[in-house]
Amino acid sequence: MRKIIVQEFITLDGVMQAPGGPEEDSSGDFKYGGWVAPYFANTDPVFDRIMQQWMRSTDILLGKNTFKIWEPYWPRHAEMWSGINQVTKYVMSNSLDHSDWQNSVFLKNVDEVKKLKASEGGDIKVHGSANMAQTLFTHDLVDQLCLMTFPIILGTGKRLFAEGLTPAAFALSDSLVTSSGVVYTYYKRAGTVKTGTVEVK
Repeated sequence: MRKIIVQEFITLDGVMQAPGGPEEDSSGDFKYGGWVAPYFANTDPVFDRIMQQWMRSTDILLGKNTFKIWEPYWPRHAEMWSGINQVTKYVMSNSLDHSDWQNSVFLKNVDEVKKLKASEGGDIKVHGSANMAQTLFTHDLVDQLCLMTFPIILGTGKRLFAEGLTPAAFALSDSLVTSSGVVYTYYKRAGTVKTGTVEVK
């Protein structure tokens, strides 16, 4: 069985929309596209270590909108992300079924994602794709979370977590903090949510 890793840039209030630039996604009249850019100017060696892990080559699972942003960009900038053209890009969409970008495979629905997860192979990383990520959480298909949390609040925009997700517990397996306050956290699934009563003694 393959592991699905949801890997995202998020703000303190959970916004993940258009981190890289205004042209990525302005839906909902979103005005803060490119909010990670000031932090990428940082030359902190910790940040470099994080990005090496972040861009490690694995197969990728994307939603339709994120794929449409990536499709014209990454084939022309493959020197920035080693292996991006060679890995399989799985795209969950009921309207797209073809791309000239090599190794693009289209999945029609979450049942096909379940079959993919149950197959043999390596890890699959999810980037962006807010709606699809929420679908994965709803169907309890997320094995690991890899987050870079930036020290800003936007108050609006698409969020990683929404109402109605399947409750799940995660355990922290790695963390790093850059000099500019970006917090890198890596979580692995840790069973079900446990509750109790806090006693004050």
